[in-house]
Amino acid sequence: MTYVVADNCIKCKYMDCVEVCPVDCFYEGENTLVIHPDECIDCGVCEPECPAEAILPDTDPEAEKWLEMNTKYAEIWPNITEQGQPPADADEFNGMPGKYEKFFSPNPGGQEAEKKAS
Repeated sequence: MTYVVADNCIKCKYMDCVEVCPVDCFYEGENTLVIHPDECIDCGVCEPECPAEAILPDTDPEAEKWLEMNTKYAEIWPNITEQGQPPADADEFNGMPGKYEKFFSPNPGGQEAEKKAS
C-alpha cells in the first residue's frame, strides 16, 4: 500500500505534505512532487494536508495511472524534506483539468534545478 501524487499537484506544488511525512518519501520536480512508493509507509498523514487534494491512496481507482510516474521520478528527482514556497500563481492552477498533458516537466526541482540555472 502506498500513496501517490496525481496531476493536480502540477503547477500548484504547495508542499504542505512534505512537512508532515515521517519517512521523507517526497521527491521534487520542477513543477510537481512525487512520492516514492517503496518508501511510503501508508500512514496517510500527507493526504489531508494537500490543499490541491492531489494525493491519492493506491486503493483509489485514479491512483493506478499515477503510480508509474511517481515511481519513475522518485528515482531521479531530489528528495525534499522541508516545505518550500509554492509558485505565486499556484491557486490559479488548482483544479485545472489536463495539467499533466499541458504543463508536466520531467526536470528536477529544488537545488538541482538551481544548479542548472546558474
